[in-house]
Amino acid sequence: MADSFGKKEREKKRQKRKKDKAERKKKRKEEGIKSEEFMYLDEDGNLTSTPPDPTRKKKKIDPSTIEISVPKKEDVELDPIRQGKVKFFNAEKGYGFIIDRDTQESYYVHAESLEAPIDAYDIVSFEISEGPKGLRAINVKLVK
Repeated sequence: MADSFGKKEREKKRQKRKKDKAERKKKRKEEGIKSEEFMYLDEDGNLTSTPPDPTRKKKKIDPSTIEISVPKKEDVELDPIRQGKVKFFNAEKGYGFIIDRDTQESYYVHAESLEAPIDAYDIVSFEISEGPKGLRAINVKLVK
């Protein structure tokens, strides 16, 4: 019995929404409000309700200057010895991360790659090597 009561209530609500919608539509029609208005796009990419001026000169764009994709990185020879700051280093577990000073990229460093003990926020010099999970710092030295 609870299901039939719930069904009746849902049906009443649906009928009320339908009636309210019809009343709103009738009211809009009486007031003269159009339900669909045209929107135009100006030369700056903004939406406006006014149509563009056909007498205005249009800008000419050279299609060869348009870049559709992200420009490729140029191959730049970087110094093999880089400098950076130790972001985090856990001496117990034997690993950490170094942020490169120039590129702001983060590199993994393992304790076996250290020439002297390091701690967080130390300035170090290091080299980059390919590791099993990506780039890693090797030959890490403390800079004084």
